[in-house]
Amino acid sequence: MNDAATTTTRQRPEHASARETAALLPAGFELGVAMASYQIEGAVHEGGRGRSIWDTFSHTPGAVARGETGDVACDHYHRYREDVALMAELGVDAYRLSVAWPRLQPDGTGPVNRAGADFYSRLVDELLGAGITPVVTLYHWDLPQALEDAGGWPVRDTALRFADYAVTVQELLGDRVHRWITLNEPYCSAVLGYGTGRHAPGVRDAGRSLAAAHHLLLGHGLAVEAMRGRDRDGDYGITLNLEPVSALTDREEDRAAARRSLTLSNLLFTEPVLAGTYPEDARRLWSAVTDFSFVRDGDLETTSAELDFLGVNYYFPARVRAVPHREPDPALRAVDDLGVATPLLADDEVTEMGWPVEADGLRRLMVWLRETYPALPPVLVTENGRACADVVVDGAVDDPERIGYIDGHLRALAQAAEAGVEVRGYFTWTLLDNFEWAEGYARRFGLVHVDFETQARLPKASFSWYRELVAARAGSA
Repeated sequence: MNDAATTTTRQRPEHASARETAALLPAGFELGVAMASYQIEGAVHEGGRGRSIWDTFSHTPGAVARGETGDVACDHYHRYREDVALMAELGVDAYRLSVAWPRLQPDGTGPVNRAGADFYSRLVDELLGAGITPVVTLYHWDLPQALEDAGGWPVRDTALRFADYAVTVQELLGDRVHRWITLNEPYCSAVLGYGTGRHAPGVRDAGRSLAAAHHLLLGHGLAVEAMRGRDRDGDYGITLNLEPVSALTDREEDRAAARRSLTLSNLLFTEPVLAGTYPEDARRLWSAVTDFSFVRDGDLETTSAELDFLGVNYYFPARVRAVPHREPDPALRAVDDLGVATPLLADDEVTEMGWPVEADGLRRLMVWLRETYPALPPVLVTENGRACADVVVDGAVDDPERIGYIDGHLRALAQAAEAGVEVRGYFTWTLLDNFEWAEGYARRFGLVHVDFETQARLPKASFSWYRELVAARAGSA
């Protein structure tokens, strides 16, 4: 049997039928897809768009695999109608998109760039015409380079500029958009962007990383307050990427490592947003790099502005053990080297990103949130998906691993709902294969295969499964 035949007839992982899974979902449960501006739009020099930190970072030698950039990406700027038609074919309730700040305000402040405003207006109209609800994320990592040059997220002024920008977007689209996500994954913006340097703007400075985390959340709270002042009937939330954290063993050193990991990955963000405080370990853990003087009176009241929903992105669990520090400088290792490791287990299924698959981790995460924060708002899973080694064979892409992944995580959400967590929806990541940040184009997460040479779109087997799921859920409503 040749390789192609082996690929097309490989054993499909076990998963329930789309109809069986749909029947488990709570009443009124929303199904959608999510994408992000820099990862799909391209057209970085068109329509008056300004430069973003990801334009700068991706053009820095060695920053992104194979030197790839988002200059063209999926060419969504020109092909958005085709992409909305794919969403309509899926039948999804909603599309979580992000707005590129430098496309609307090239320098991060000042007058609106009319060509950018017109693009997003056309996109929103196209979605509404297809019966798809737009859920708009205001910031998905593409900070205008001009604001970074002025200090970026480590300085307080960026939070103020973000609140102004949020109101600007609301003024442009608020007659048709009523569901807003302020930030996507502030952990990645702060820790990967300013702490480890693995993402734009590529800075390695733990103190600036923690200041950035605070100002991101301050900007979130200021934006919610300002937007709610204009439209009290809108729905406002934030998306956090979170992990269910556990110690790999019962050893005290592993439990302590798990606590450090939990503080950085979850509590540094959930506590200011959901409890109006900082984690109890924060000042001790980071005393070598900051005195937290960037926190001013009243800030934590702002960061904990009332939410209509909490967005949660989940991909993998953290099973932690203690290891020796590899970085001798305490100022550098404060966020980049906590003395922890998350080893894979012998029986782990692993995605193309190298991440372990544990669908039940999503249930555990939901339950942890509910138990830790009794006043937890309704939850939307705003990203969840997996990268697979997708191959086009005879004009088709068979991706049973992705189907099994989505199916398992939806069933885990159904169990979380049974346990009392108010889970209102699920947005799979992602509709299209796209620019996967520092990994470039080699990691494919989409329900639709994209040939980046021709920009041809090809729905995968997972696209058909998800379409069946949406139709079955609608039929049982």
